Amino acid sequence: MSNLMLYRLPILILTTGIVYIFISPSEPLAFSIFFKVIPMVLILIYAFEQSLPKRKTVHYWIIGGIIFCLIGDATLHWFLIGLTAFFVGHVFYTIGFLKEWRFSLPRFLSSIPLILFACWIGYQLISRLQTDGETTLIIPVIAYIGIITLMTFTAVMTGNRWAVLGSILFIISDSMLAWNMFISSFAAANEVIMLTYYSAQFLIAHSLFTIDSKHKGVAW
Repeated sequence: MSNLMLYRLPILILTTGIVYIFISPSEPLAFSIFFKVIPMVLILIYAFEQSLPKRKTVHYWIIGGIIFCLIGDATLHWFLIGLTAFFVGHVFYTIGFLKEWRFSLPRFLSSIPLILFACWIGYQLISRLQTDGETTLIIPVIAYIGIITLMTFTAVMTGNRWAVLGSILFIISDSMLAWNMFISSFAAANEVIMLTYYSAQFLIAHSLFTIDSKHKGVAW
């Protein structure tokens, strides 16, 4: 792919994301899913290109994570199926980030607020699920909170600014999704959730160019 096309891909991702979020109708379902996955397909292509010319094992793991998240996007309407696909996607992301693990005390300490937030949101969700009698969802929700928190922690420990920002946006997006779905709906929920979600996936894909410590992406 030419450099010109590589530069145009972010514009296409932004444009198709805006079309899905603000323009495309929610019905019929197949039509909505089609427009929902287009930005992710473009992000996947972008990730492939960003990992060139020398693709490493870490790149394959992150690309695999994007693929499973794409599947999750297409199946989230069937909640547990979509949640499972996203869970696997986060496992792939976590393994990829572990391969770039670079321990430092400041990074470790900066992860503590994220872990505390995960515990808080988990407590809120479990309490509501128990109140509503949705006890069958408690274990899947706990497992998902655990893996996305671990994914974000390992991203922070890489020191890669793009991976860190992407993973934090992922937690923000999923937290708002869970809050809106199980606790209390809020205005413009879908718009905010999807904007942060697409941004998270794009930043993680963008990190593939800089995730090697020989490049300018490891900032702290």
